[in-house]
Amino acid sequence: MNPIVSIIMGSTSDLPVMEKAAQFLNEMEVPFEINALSAHRTPQAVETFAREAAPRGLKVIIAGAGMAAALPGVIAAGTTLPVIGVPVKGSTLDGVDAVLSILQMPPGIPVATVAINGALNAAILAVQMLALSDQGLADRLSAYKTGLKQKIEKANAELAEVKYAYKTN
Repeated sequence: MNPIVSIIMGSTSDLPVMEKAAQFLNEMEVPFEINALSAHRTPQAVETFAREAAPRGLKVIIAGAGMAAALPGVIAAGTTLPVIGVPVKGSTLDGVDAVLSILQMPPGIPVATVAINGALNAAILAVQMLALSDQGLADRLSAYKTGLKQKIEKANAELAEVKYAYKTN
């Protein structure tokens, strides 16, 4: 099956963060691809990727990058597809630099931005977009969200069973 979501990262060192998106897409049965492309080290490849993304059948792009985090914006500049930026935590400014870079896009070049290292939320957002026109995917997403609710309800019920002995003076 051809991928409809592309997960792009600026470096394979971002894989521990970005694989959370891959795992969720896999769970939701969404075909995806995953690649490393650098806006600074391989700019021509990034431009080619962005230009060819829609004709190849992609529908959403998740782009993770740290530090200057130019990758999501460069991709968004070259495609009409939605791009979701994942700021990756770096060693110097803890990902704040990446957040600011991804957030501060010029008018006409939007990039949806999730939390630092928020690849899972990026994948959930991508699935929400795709589910608008795919009832089966919408049903799987709904089941996932119900599972989240049930997990919290179970944890809360378990907390209600915890008893504390209070000492009074």
